[in-house]
Amino acid sequence: MLLLTGASGTVGTALLRRLVVDGRPVRCLVRDPHELGADRVRVQIALGDLADPPSFRNAMRGVDTVIHLAGSPRDQAGSSIEELNGVGTWRMVGAAQRAGVERFIFLSALGATTHARTRLHRAKALAERVVLGSGLRTTVLAPSLVYAPGDRWLTALSRFALLPAMPMPGRGRALFQPIWADDVADCVMAVLQGAPGGRYELAGPQTLSHEDIVRLVLRSFGRSRPLVHVHTAIVSRVLRLMEAALQGSSPAVWDEAELLEVSMLTPRGTADASELGIAPRAMGEVLGAS
Repeated sequence: MLLLTGASGTVGTALLRRLVVDGRPVRCLVRDPHELGADRVRVQIALGDLADPPSFRNAMRGVDTVIHLAGSPRDQAGSSIEELNGVGTWRMVGAAQRAGVERFIFLSALGATTHARTRLHRAKALAERVVLGSGLRTTVLAPSLVYAPGDRWLTALSRFALLPAMPMPGRGRALFQPIWADDVADCVMAVLQGAPGGRYELAGPQTLSHEDIVRLVLRSFGRSRPLVHVHTAIVSRVLRLMEAALQGSSPAVWDEAELLEVSMLTPRGTADASELGIAPRAMGEVLGAS
């Protein structure tokens, strides 16, 4: 039995389809089974989340492999980014050790270091240390910017693209090697099929600035819009005020926006994905933008 967290996320959705087609017995740790769509009838359901450690115990019963994709780039009600991504992973690893789990696969992020600018990257760095030092058979996958057609970020950009001009936080100079969620899911499947453990840095074949990506996405929508750069200090203040006013229901928060201010690069390019037998596709090809 395989336990999957984050099954309704961008990578989790792509991975769950593959696991079901592959005929693997899957149990999903979820807060709401309806988030899984039609796949909820094809898997076992364990109710719980990263802020509910007792739920891990029931979820781990009879499990030999954990694929831990769940996390959050923003604070949730009663739980911080650090708790959800760092402490939550530590608790998950501890539950796996007590349950006799053999293998633990963790989705981190490029740029995850303890001295990183963003809270998410610092929390992911601590989580990586816990996973790799656990004594389990472990694999850490650290992708650059992950995207998928119709995901939350691209959907937000499509709505902004209806405006006469596209607002853009900061200077848009941070660099990324964007990788399609389906390619990340294929990398996870390669690990399950016997690829060596360790840490893999996953990147797409192109290095693009944030501004390059926004222009590419606009082309995929068939729209041409001037970009209006909004000073980072203004974006930060507006989003923080919005988050305080809307109490957790804000459509965007500063911690998410700040992630687009920090480069996520690997000097290895697509080498680690290639080692797993995967050839990541270019973002323009996936989105149908020339």
